[in-house]
Amino acid sequence: MQKILLSLALFSLQIFSLELSPGLSNASVYFISPLNNQVVENKFVVKFGLKDFGVAPAGIALDGTGHHHLIIDSKLPAFNLPIPADKNHVHFGKGQTETQVVLTPGVHTLQLLLGDYRHIPHDPPIFSKRISVNVQSN
Repeated sequence: MQKILLSLALFSLQIFSLELSPGLSNASVYFISPLNNQVVENKFVVKFGLKDFGVAPAGIALDGTGHHHLIIDSKLPAFNLPIPADKNHVHFGKGQTETQVVLTPGVHTLQLLLGDYRHIPHDPPIFSKRISVNVQSN
């Protein structure tokens, strides 16, 4: 039992001591479309913009690059851990810069967060302003 607890403790220390990939303070990620408070159909295209940084697929450790994560109806995750992968945290690990989204009618929030080759935010983190979209029923 003590060996298991020791192993868990060491693993936890490794997670919290991950070296974060360097970001750039002048880098920014933003929405090309949709715009904040835009009315959209339940199926719409989201286009990602990135300034003063590059895009590279997950698994490619290249300084000054990362890949997009779309945060839907959720707050930003912890910046020192891998970004979750679920319906609220959509990964674009192949380096995609746009996607088609399907949402239920109503108001939804969208935010972009850049992750490094391990899906961990940079230091400093590179994330967009949170926007809202009003999804209309067809």
